Amino acid sequence: REAEARDAILPGGGRGRARHRPARLPGLQPVAEGEWLQRDDAFAGQMAYRDRLLTERRADVVAELPHEHPAEQELLAAVLAHIANDPGYTRNGGAIARPDGVTISLDADRPLITAARLVQEDMLVLEKGASAHLLTFGVLCFPASWTLRQKVGRSMSGIHTPVDRIDAQMDKRIERVLTALQPGNAVWRANVLCYNDPNLFQPRLETEKRPFDRDKPLFVRVERQTLRRLALSNAIVFTIHTWLTPIERLTPEQAATLPEAVRAGGSMGEPLT
Repeated sequence: REAEARDAILPGGGRGRARHRPARLPGLQPVAEGEWLQRDDAFAGQMAYRDRLLTERRADVVAELPHEHPAEQELLAAVLAHIANDPGYTRNGGAIARPDGVTISLDADRPLITAARLVQEDMLVLEKGASAHLLTFGVLCFPASWTLRQKVGRSMSGIHTPVDRIDAQMDKRIERVLTALQPGNAVWRANVLCYNDPNLFQPRLETEKRPFDRDKPLFVRVERQTLRRLALSNAIVFTIHTWLTPIERLTPEQAATLPEAVRAGGSMGEPLT
């Protein structure tokens, strides 16, 4: 399993369409057409790891509120529409062959799991509650020191707890961003962290502190996070695509833009504003 985690590290070459590396953190940016989800050179390693987690540790990577989720089928349809334009996938009736050669039946599991086994992104679904959008269900195979079952049912600001820069004013700004998001549009932002452990599966409760020693080997963990509103259910899909690379493999330019706070174990990302 550790080998699978190592294989999921972002390689230096580039077959995939996406080759993001740590750079200056942008704010929210519009997602270019056809770039909602991305496939990179770590696809085979990451997907093998996701398959294992979804089979052996499903209760740790899948969570939901106890009610029906009409957005689930729409999420799968959106994923299928996206990968239909990627020549690495082949559809044969009710099954799809992934770029790594693994065939996924479209009706062997619930739509959420099927979607999660087709692409590298973790997918979390937010639905409008009485006063805020709430995380109602999702798959999180590669958590960066948080646990999905602890966050389900919370607003976006609640998901960020215990980040100290989230206050009532920031909470309102985050909710305005979500409310303003229109069907057919998507936005993205980046988060960058440094870890000693290269394992992509890093769940922790809010009370648990992430071990970190800057004098030990460091791995730069980059998250591309997107928000997209689904047209029929009006739900918002929050996706996270994770890259991981040893810090010594950064180019001199990339290394120069990596903030000292990140090198010291902090986060480069800001809340969604």
